[in-house]
Amino acid sequence: MARKPQASDQWLRLDNQICFAVYSAAHAFNRVYKPLLDRLGLTYPQYLVMLVLWERDGVAVKEIGERLYLDSGTLTPLLKRLEQAGLIRRTRSTEDERQVLIGLTSQGQSLKDKARAVPSTILAASQCSVAELTAMKNEIVALRERLTSKAGV
Repeated sequence: MARKPQASDQWLRLDNQICFAVYSAAHAFNRVYKPLLDRLGLTYPQYLVMLVLWERDGVAVKEIGERLYLDSGTLTPLLKRLEQAGLIRRTRSTEDERQVLIGLTSQGQSLKDKARAVPSTILAASQCSVAELTAMKNEIVALRERLTSKAGV
């Protein structure tokens, strides 16, 4: 026997879920990024680490994790693969030996030149203006911050 739909059932529809919209958009982004990053020899998470290091070289593992919202269990194997690829080097801090610093190798630094085309390719694929993408990014970041503070993370 079929149950009569309730008014609150609309909130259980997949198409009404913002989390699904963000999730499926992330998958769409990944499909666009993959061939671009394959040419660089990077996965998307590795690309994010490289972006952090291209902004500022010689960053502590902890800071990379904080910037990318990744725990050390996820970050450590990722960094090992980047080191094996010759893109980064891991060294102990001379001030605090518990701290591991991540620095770019010359190969990692030169990869930045090859990566310069990625943002413009993503912009073109989005069919949005810079202003539109910036506004969307700002809204998503604000949402992330509200969710993070609500979750106590």
